[in-house]
Amino acid sequence: MKRLLALLLLAVLIPLAAHAATTPPNILIVLVDDAGYGDFSCHGHPFLKTPHIDRLHSESVRLTDFHVAPMCSPTRGQLLTGCHGLRTGVTSVTAGRTFLRPEFPTAPQMFRQAGYATGLFGKWHLGDSYPHRPMDKGFQAAYWARGWGFASAPEYGNNLIDGRMIRGEQTETFKGYVTDVCFDEAMKWMTAQKTAAKPFFCYLPLHAAHGPHIVPPKYLEMFADKKAPGFFGMLANIDENMGRLETFLAASGLKDDTIVIFLTDNGGTSGVPIHNAGMRGGKVTYWEGGHRVPCFIRWPAGHLRTAGDLPHLTQVQDLLPTLLSLSGVPRSEGPAFDGTDLSPLLRGQSDRLAERTLIVQYGPGAGQKNTVGPKKFEAAVMRDRWRLLEGEALYDVVADRHQDKDVAAQHPEIVARLRADYEAWWKNVEPRLNEFVPMSLGSEKEPSVEMSSSDWQGMYVDNSGHINNAAGGPRGGAFNVQIERAGEYEFVLRRWPTALALPLDGKPDSVAEAKALPITRAKLSIAGQEYAAQAAPGAQSITIKATVPAGRTQLQAWFQDKDGNDLSGAFYVRATLR
Repeated sequence: MKRLLALLLLAVLIPLAAHAATTPPNILIVLVDDAGYGDFSCHGHPFLKTPHIDRLHSESVRLTDFHVAPMCSPTRGQLLTGCHGLRTGVTSVTAGRTFLRPEFPTAPQMFRQAGYATGLFGKWHLGDSYPHRPMDKGFQAAYWARGWGFASAPEYGNNLIDGRMIRGEQTETFKGYVTDVCFDEAMKWMTAQKTAAKPFFCYLPLHAAHGPHIVPPKYLEMFADKKAPGFFGMLANIDENMGRLETFLAASGLKDDTIVIFLTDNGGTSGVPIHNAGMRGGKVTYWEGGHRVPCFIRWPAGHLRTAGDLPHLTQVQDLLPTLLSLSGVPRSEGPAFDGTDLSPLLRGQSDRLAERTLIVQYGPGAGQKNTVGPKKFEAAVMRDRWRLLEGEALYDVVADRHQDKDVAAQHPEIVARLRADYEAWWKNVEPRLNEFVPMSLGSEKEPSVEMSSSDWQGMYVDNSGHINNAAGGPRGGAFNVQIERAGEYEFVLRRWPTALALPLDGKPDSVAEAKALPITRAKLSIAGQEYAAQAAPGAQSITIKATVPAGRTQLQAWFQDKDGNDLSGAFYVRATLR
């Protein structure tokens, strides 16, 4: 009888083991925008309740000393390549520094090559035109918005409620609230992949809780007596959607075989003054609160260690090599990862992680005096419990979580070690820091391209407010472009986005602070040649035609008044090969 039972048990276990060995896990990454470590009730928030995120927290392995960049795009680039932003070219959210160098393969490209379906639903922020769009970087399905999303220069006039998103290459309207819609789209797509028996890599980078803090009224009412009600309303909505997602994963049978990763893209913003989990600083700073964020990892069928905290020093570029290891997907040829495979740690096969020095650095950023690019030692250098800021001040974040006491004088040997580690790292990244990655014009993949001031080299002009105020000086900035095919190009120059349908010399009636400019003509410089054209009365744009040779160049376009005085850059330029 015992022998019979043993044989029956083997008959059950062998197919299960074979299933575990041959069935690749699904990947689902939820990336929250502009929320910090302290903005969740599982981390002690005094009034915001996030029960669904708390449940995921309770079921996950939590990386409690996990770091990203202090701003959005560098984090996204590091997440998707496993490499530091100062290597990939994505060092900022604007200023011509949001494009990945082509030699760095991305997570969706690697998973797609391994037979995975790949989909993105939400905020991209790594380039709006070929070859930088999500479809160009490995995503088969992409439901996305340009720039950093709503109220960015490329999406000026768009709305979080009943607004516009792009499906692949086609802009379409949506009904409802954008966060709800992106969760809906992701779940619909995951359902289709399950039906097709395809493993999937699903990337769900949310626009919330980035400003503008617009939410449906019921979420505002929840926090009517608090500061930043829209911000907290956004987080409450995210939590509600995480509950819907959890119900979906369980009901669809996807939960057990899906690796879920939940994190945020930089340190806190509107929530920092209320609760910052004992840390100092927030988004754009090198204090701990600027880059230490939550990271929860759950895989019920993956034999991960018991849910709980792991205090090891980790960074966002560790996630890709870890996911490749957990899923058995080979990495593509390309530059070596900066990240480390954390799978032995997550599986409980080891309690140790090799001690290493990690660097948090980006630039330029909002509020930084430096608009040129990353500068030497403008960074946080991290090793174990130590943080070296600006190459001089040293903090022990275990003994002094808020970083109130500079202990550099007491530990000169630690300062020397961290400075030496940084010097070696900087020597590697510094030579290419000002090699800008171009946008392509005249490609068969996208023969007509609209560019915005978000991508002017060296200029931080990426918000609708910058457009209103005519920021960027009398000529604006230059676009770095690769002319794919020689020929005659038509350049359509606009002061305002097409969707607003405003004359060149007009302004939105609803925006009191917006500046009207007496625009009567425009100039354009490309490939060493300069062109000019007059505006027709009441025109919304000025068109300039130019014959341009193939190759790498810069394009700059600007507006003038009737006397030939420069007024502002052309904030929007559409380039079309005719």
